[in-house]
Amino acid sequence: MYHLIVFLPLIGFLIAGILGRLIGARGSEIVTTSLLMVSAVLSWVAFFQVGFGSGTTRVQVATWLASADLRVDWAFRIDTLTAVMLVVVNTVSSLVHLYSIGYMHEDPHRPRFFAYLSLFTFAMLMLVTADNLVQMFFGWEGVGLASYLLIGFWYQKPSANAAAMKAFIVNRVGDFGFALGIFLVFVLFGTVAFDGIFPKAGELVNQNFRFLGHDWNALTLASLLLFMGAMGKSAQFLLHTWLPDAMEGPTPVSALIHAATMVTAGVFMVARLSPIFEYAPAALTVVVVIGATTAFFAATVGLVQNDIKRVIAYSTCSQLGYMFVALGVGAYSAGIFHLFTHAFFKALLFLGAGSVIHAMHHEQDMRNMGGLRKYIPWTAAAMTIGNLALTGFPLFAGYFSKDAIIESAYASVEHGGFASSYAYVLLVVAACFTSFYSWRLYFMTFEGQPRWAGHGHHDDHAHGHDDHAAAHHGSHDANAKDDHAHASHGHDDHGHGHDHTPHESPLVMMVPLAVLSLGAVFAGLAFKGAFIGEGYEHFWKAALFTGKDNHILHEMHEVPGWVVASPFVAMVIGFLVALYMYMLRPDVPGKLAAANPVLYRFLLNKWYFDEIYDFLFVKPAMWLGRFLWKKGDGFVIDGFGPDGVSARVVDVTNRVVRLQTGYVYHYAFAMLIGAAGLVTWYLLTRG
Repeated sequence: MYHLIVFLPLIGFLIAGILGRLIGARGSEIVTTSLLMVSAVLSWVAFFQVGFGSGTTRVQVATWLASADLRVDWAFRIDTLTAVMLVVVNTVSSLVHLYSIGYMHEDPHRPRFFAYLSLFTFAMLMLVTADNLVQMFFGWEGVGLASYLLIGFWYQKPSANAAAMKAFIVNRVGDFGFALGIFLVFVLFGTVAFDGIFPKAGELVNQNFRFLGHDWNALTLASLLLFMGAMGKSAQFLLHTWLPDAMEGPTPVSALIHAATMVTAGVFMVARLSPIFEYAPAALTVVVVIGATTAFFAATVGLVQNDIKRVIAYSTCSQLGYMFVALGVGAYSAGIFHLFTHAFFKALLFLGAGSVIHAMHHEQDMRNMGGLRKYIPWTAAAMTIGNLALTGFPLFAGYFSKDAIIESAYASVEHGGFASSYAYVLLVVAACFTSFYSWRLYFMTFEGQPRWAGHGHHDDHAHGHDDHAAAHHGSHDANAKDDHAHASHGHDDHGHGHDHTPHESPLVMMVPLAVLSLGAVFAGLAFKGAFIGEGYEHFWKAALFTGKDNHILHEMHEVPGWVVASPFVAMVIGFLVALYMYMLRPDVPGKLAAANPVLYRFLLNKWYFDEIYDFLFVKPAMWLGRFLWKKGDGFVIDGFGPDGVSARVVDVTNRVVRLQTGYVYHYAFAMLIGAAGLVTWYLLTRG
C-alpha cells in the first residue's frame, strides 16, 4: 500500500512527462489525476490504520548507498506524523489536479503542467516518508526543483522566470544551513538514520562542538543549522521574500505550494526532529522568536496588498509563523494540527481566488473587482468558509488549531520567559490583522459596487475607493510592479478586455472547492481530540517526542479565560474594522493611506526587504559576476591564458609557414645557414 501511495504520483509524472505528446493533454490530465486520487484514498486508509490502530511500520525499498560508516537506506518511516502528512499532501494535490483540468483548459502545455504537479507531489512524499536525513534532503531538494519548474511554468513571462529563480536561490541559502546541519548530525551520531539518532540525543546534551572559532553546544548548533533550512522552505522572516513572488505561477500551483507541499516541509522537519530540538532549548527559543516575528510581519504586509493572490500568500507566511511558535514552545502536536487544518482552508482560499480570477478573465487586482457575489455565488460561499476558518471563527477548522497555539504560547510564559510573552502578544495582534485583511479581501471582491469594465469603472476612482487615492501618492510604482502580472497570463487573455459578465467556474473546478469546504468546516472539530486532546497518547504514539519536563499540552488547557477569549476578540475587532472601512465608509482607506504615506508605502513595499536584499546581495553579486566575466575571463584568461597562448602559437606558425616556399634555392640557402650555424657552435664550444 505504501509503495502505491508514494510511487503512483511518480508513475503519473513519467507517463505525462514522457508520453505526453502521444496521449495528449486530455490523457495526461486523466492519468495523473486518477493516480493521485487513488493515492489520496489510500492515504486516508493509512491515516486511520496508523493513527487509530497500530499500523506503525517501516518499509524498506532499497539500500541507497553504503560507504564506510555511512549507510543510507531508501525506506519509508510510517508513523502517525507521516500518515498526517500523507493525507495533507495527497488530498490537496489530488484536488488541485482535478481543479487544474478546468483552470488550465486553454493552456497548450498541459501535459508538462500535470507532469510537474505529479513530480512535486512525489518529491514531497519522499520527504515526509523519509527514514533518514539523506532521503529527507533528496525530497527537500526535489520540492525545490519542482517549485522552480512550476513557478516559472509560463516561461515567456520575464516576471515568472525571475520569481522562479528567486524561489530557487533563496531556498539554496536555507538548504546550505540544512546540509551543514545534516553533516553535523552525522559527525555527532555516526549515522543519518532516525532510529540511530533519536535514542542517543539525550546523551549529547552537554557536548560541545567547535564551529567558526567558537565552542557551541552541539545539539543547539545542529538544531539551528537544521532550522535554517526550515526558514528557507517555510518562508520564515528574513528568508521569506520568495513566497509572495511565487504567485507568478498558475493559481493551482500557488494552492499546492502554500497549502500542502513546499512550505509545510520546514514545519514537518522540525516536528520530525523533535528529539534533537527538545534537548536544545536555546534553539527552540530562536524558533519561537522567528515564528512570532514572521506571523506579525506577514500580517502587517497583508493589510495593504491589492493583488488577491498576494493577500492570501502573506496569510500563508503568517500562519506558518504560528506553526513554528507552537513547535518552539514544545507543543509539536498543536503545530502539526494547525498544519493539517490550514491545508484545507488555505487550499480552499487559493482555489477560490483562482475561481475569481477565472471569472474575471485573469484580473487579479481587487480594486478592479467588487459586487461579484451576485455573479459567482458558489465561489463567494467557498471564500466565506475559507475566511471563517482562517480567522478562527468558533467551530471552524482554524478556531481549534490557531487558538491552541495562542494558548500554548501563553502557557509557556513561565519557563519560556520573554520569548513566549513576545510570541503571545504578536500572535494575538496578528490574529486581529488576519481577520481584517481576510474580510477586506472578501468585501473588496464580492460586495459593494462592481468596479470592472462596463460598470462605471472610472467613477469609483473619484472618491478614492480602496486605497486608490493613496496609490497616487507616489506608490504607483509598487502597484505597477505588483500588478503587471495581470496583463499577460500566458493565455491569449480572451483578447478582449473585461467586457464579459463574470461567470461561475465549471463543475470540475467547483467540486474541489466543495470538498475543501468540508475540510475547512469539520477538520478541526473531528480531529481535535486525537491531535491535542484526550486521545493524544494513543493517536501520536511515539511519533512526536516531548521531554519529561514538557507538560505544555496539559498546561495549555489551564490558561485563564481571558487568554482563551483573546483570539476571538481580536478576530471580531478585525472584522468590524474591515466592515466599517470597506462597506460603511469606503472613502476611509484612501484617506488613511494619504494621511500616513510613509507607513502605507512601508507596508505596501513589504518593509523594503526586496530593496535591501537587492542592495546588499543581488547587486554586489551581479557586479562581481560581471567583473569576473569581463576582466577575469575576457581580459586575463582569454588574453593571457589558453586563448592567448593559442593566438601566439598561430602567429608564430603563420610566420614559419612563409618559409615553406617550394623553391629549391630557398631550401639550399636554409641548409647553408644551418651548416654554418652548426660549425660556429662546434668551434665556440671547443674553444
